[in-house]
Amino acid sequence: MQPTLQFADYIVFGLYFLIVSGYGIWIYTKKKAASASSKDYFLAEGTLTWWAIGASLIASNISAEQMIGMSGSGFKMGLAIATYEWLAAATLLIVAVFFMPVYLTNKIYTMPQFLRERYNGTVAMIMAVFWLLLYVVVNLTSILYLGALAINAISGLDLNVCMIGLALFALVITLGGMKVIGYTDVIQVFFLVLGGLVTTYLALGLVSEKFATTGVINGFNLTMTHASDHFHMILNRDNPNYLDLPGLTVVIGGMWIGHLNYWGCNQYITQRALGASLPTARNGLLFASFLKLLMPVIVVLPGIAAYVLYQQGSFHNEMLMGGKINPDKAYPVLLNLLPTGMKGLAFAALTAAVVASLAGKANSISTIFTLDIYKRYLHPEVDEKQVVWIGKCVIVVAMAIAILIAPHLGIDKEGGFQFIQKYTGFVSPGIFAMFIMGFFWKRTTSNAALFATLGGFAGSCLLEFLPRWMDLSWLAAFGFTKLNEAGVYEIPFLDRMEIVFLFCVVGMILISLMGQRPAAPGGHNSAGTALLVDTSLFKTTNGFLVGALIVYGVLVALYIVFW
Repeated sequence: MQPTLQFADYIVFGLYFLIVSGYGIWIYTKKKAASASSKDYFLAEGTLTWWAIGASLIASNISAEQMIGMSGSGFKMGLAIATYEWLAAATLLIVAVFFMPVYLTNKIYTMPQFLRERYNGTVAMIMAVFWLLLYVVVNLTSILYLGALAINAISGLDLNVCMIGLALFALVITLGGMKVIGYTDVIQVFFLVLGGLVTTYLALGLVSEKFATTGVINGFNLTMTHASDHFHMILNRDNPNYLDLPGLTVVIGGMWIGHLNYWGCNQYITQRALGASLPTARNGLLFASFLKLLMPVIVVLPGIAAYVLYQQGSFHNEMLMGGKINPDKAYPVLLNLLPTGMKGLAFAALTAAVVASLAGKANSISTIFTLDIYKRYLHPEVDEKQVVWIGKCVIVVAMAIAILIAPHLGIDKEGGFQFIQKYTGFVSPGIFAMFIMGFFWKRTTSNAALFATLGGFAGSCLLEFLPRWMDLSWLAAFGFTKLNEAGVYEIPFLDRMEIVFLFCVVGMILISLMGQRPAAPGGHNSAGTALLVDTSLFKTTNGFLVGALIVYGVLVALYIVFW
């Protein structure tokens, strides 16, 4: 099968490009007078509506690692991978109720700023540098490279050309600031959802045709029948994918740590809501939560449909890479089966997902470097106009670095989605422990935070490499290890995150109790400063409560049906 786009596909894609770019330019021109303010440029302070916040959260989150990587995981392990999407819907509501009031009450605009004001400058600087490295080396490069691989598989364009094209498109949006990103993300989400639903509809239609029937409902039923093992949310220990999704851990253990860290302690995500009022931020997160419920239909179901088609003899050669099946090729191969025009729409949806995430990630990189490193330590007297200019330069440099190093990281060797989850999992437990203890226990000290930062990473590394140094087969009887493909008894990385998190929390409590008590809100000492936490702000409106109950009700029903 030769990957190509027809003239009609380019017309559809061209319309998408013109709409997004034109709207972005219009927003930038309309708001240009305000863009001299650094807070307006980086946070779009007070100007994003709830629907823009919610759409921007989803557009920035859903990218190549979901469209390609999660569809690939759907091909490989089935609906269980949807737990990353569905539990995210629940997590967003927790962040809206408990995290947002703390951030907004204390006027927190960046995550390093929170660490500096709650603990001290040392903790903030260490984490600012770390976040920059993580965002550029792991996240930005993964998004760019996986997106380019997918576009290369669909269009046949050179891989480097695809990477450069995606980077340039993202720059058009990113250089306009968070306001342009936020409002263009609304259009990006429209194309992402529309194109994604069309792809799912046609994929299920192809399954129907394979069995000489018609209709998307028949296609779904046939998919469930012929891939019944792919429709379980909780995997048993004998499942070959158990190390990726270790049973009940996904609903009561390490998955929550990763989610709460990602959605509540991550500059890349929280930045969309930090410039808004509390009601607007909460409604935006609620809207994003509803959109999250829909995402597995777009990013997981096509992968399962591709698995059924593969089982029935379709595209066996196209799924191979280096003589082995590469699940990440499922979505691009599926798109190549779409009719002309529809393929262009699916191509636009994929591009929208990649470009929106690139733009959001690049803006966060720029925000952290410019506000928390350059302005704070290198040039404190810099004016607002210069801050914005430096921020734009950082965006260009970050994109250039990502283009240069992305092909050399082996991102396509492990499965794109799992690559990102695994390597962010090295630091998520320590970061989340540092944030959650800093939020809700005033006794937490800066030394305890430093322990979580460094000790959490060291603990993750120890548990990752421990199976290579000693035999852990005896722990298998207790459910802590499982034999991997290399014949080594390994600790599932989600369980590892849970263990390291508990280790960090216990260590932080002991260190805090032995040290000086932090100053009360408004003061400061070497142990840090306790945050102002107004528990009355945890109360929500009746409308938000009804929406949250609907989301949780749907989640309970989904887990009951697909347990």
